[in-house]
Parts: sequence; C-alpha cells; structure tokens
Amino acid sequence: MMENEIFKALADPTRRTIFEKLATGSMNASALRNGMKISQPAMSQHLSVLRNAKLVREERQGRFVNYEVDPEGLTLIARWLGKYRAYWPARIDTLKILLKDMDQ
Repeated sequence: MMENEIFKALADPTRRTIFEKLATGSMNASALRNGMKISQPAMSQHLSVLRNAKLVREERQGRFVNYEVDPEGLTLIARWLGKYRAYWPARIDTLKILLKDMDQ
C-alpha cells in the first residue's frame, strides 16, 4: 500500500523539512542542505526515501540534479484523506447534537 510508504517517509522530521523546502520550488541537494546539519550521504538517503514514496522526483540538468515535489505522491495523499473527509462532518454534527442535549 503506497500510503504506508508516504506516511513512513513523512514520519521523519528531517524528511518533512526537506519536503517543505521543496514545496517552495525545485532545488539541488546542496541547496536543500543549507541551514541543516546533515551530511551529503544522509541527504541522499533521505531523498531516496522520498523518491521511493513518490513524494519527490528528480530532474537532471547537466551535471546537477534538481529535486521537486512529485504531484503523484500528493494525489495519493489527497485520495487517502478524501476517504475520511466525508466521515468527519457527520461525526461533528452528531457531537454538536449530543453537546446541545447535554446543555439542556
């Protein structure tokens, strides 16, 4: 199940930081490391996990590799969340009724 890979990838705070940086635009690994205390090999491993989860994709430009958010991964997240979106309004309405009844 691909959702498991996505949530495992985003469970790590360093990978979430990398993903958030990439959400602002395409960057290479060196630019991603700016402001982070992380080695190049560690950055490569984190990017590999994000790529495998389809959250990040790479694009080679000459000798540089730029990374960007992969819309496919975002689609998978949105689809997963969509399953639960319909569930909560009914539950909240039921809770409102219960709380109103408790006040009376």
